[in-house]
Amino acid sequence: MSAQPRRLRVAVVGTGGIVSGSHLTALRAHADRTELVAAVDIDPDRLEAFRGLAGGEVAGYTDLGGMLDAERPDLVLIGTPPSLHREQTVAALKSGAWVLCEKPLCLSLAEYDDIAQAEQASGAYASVVFQHRYGSGAVHARDLITSGELGDPLVAHCQTTWHRDSVYYAVPWRGRWATEGGGPTMGHGIHQYDLLLHLLGEWTEVRAMASRLVHDTESEDVSTALVRFASGALATVVNSVVSPQEVSRIRIDCANATVELTHLYGHSNADWVYTAAPHIPAQRTASWHTPATDVPSSHTAQLGAVLDAYEAGVRPPGSGADARGTLEFAAALYKAAFTGSPVHAGEIVPGDPYYTAMHGDHPDWSPAR
Repeated sequence: MSAQPRRLRVAVVGTGGIVSGSHLTALRAHADRTELVAAVDIDPDRLEAFRGLAGGEVAGYTDLGGMLDAERPDLVLIGTPPSLHREQTVAALKSGAWVLCEKPLCLSLAEYDDIAQAEQASGAYASVVFQHRYGSGAVHARDLITSGELGDPLVAHCQTTWHRDSVYYAVPWRGRWATEGGGPTMGHGIHQYDLLLHLLGEWTEVRAMASRLVHDTESEDVSTALVRFASGALATVVNSVVSPQEVSRIRIDCANATVELTHLYGHSNADWVYTAAPHIPAQRTASWHTPATDVPSSHTAQLGAVLDAYEAGVRPPGSGADARGTLEFAAALYKAAFTGSPVHAGEIVPGDPYYTAMHGDHPDWSPAR
């Protein structure tokens, strides 16, 4: 009888809502494969509250370096504010640990490339949390699109229209270039357009606009983009935090069918709808129904994929060039919005101001109303 793989030693960094909720739920779902050994937070009271919630013998630390030296975890889950992600991810990688970090993994392409260098030096990997890719409905839709079963993708729409009030932006790091990296383009819509890119493949050109319509923030509260994909498909992308009726939505019109996903913060099989083109016989559409086994999009689903990769010793999904492409799309959207010119894939390189900051050389941006 073959021995069971040992449980991975896991540490969490930041013990706020996303870690004490989604990440802790995911760890409990994979308790046969993981062991939570440590938690890090600069707030001792919050740290102790998390340790009580987590149960067991979870060691508490207020210093990341001290935890890495003492515990030597296999995997580090990071749920701190975005401006801390690069430094914490690099430190974890240098210790030999793999990383699963909340979005955005970092605030610029320059920071992403720093992380890539740390990966190469350590042999460990860093993934970003893009949990909407991992639901069974998304996996099935991607298989249908990439196999050609639905015909060529032609037109798409990606919508993240949410609502955030002034209390939400009272948190000091939100809505600031240096600490959040941008507005809903970086902090909200990134989940949905990451899924769009995952479904449609490489993008080649972006034209965009952004504006600050309601909130007293440095960054935008609305952005829109027109996108051309390598396949020739065209798409619109809308990111908003000023929309009273909240929805997350993707629609892709292919030659043989329209694929629609409508949800808010997570999807299940029932949220995916396929409408056949008139020339498609009804019997052919039977295979389009999502699998009977319903795996909702979640941190639990993505953590399982990361654990599979760790055990196989291969690069995990949501890392490397794949995840960099989503960050590059965000940078391109901002550059197109600021400059008023189209931006092409591969254009933002060292020396370009948008390589080092999402606002480029416009730190005092004040959009026309």
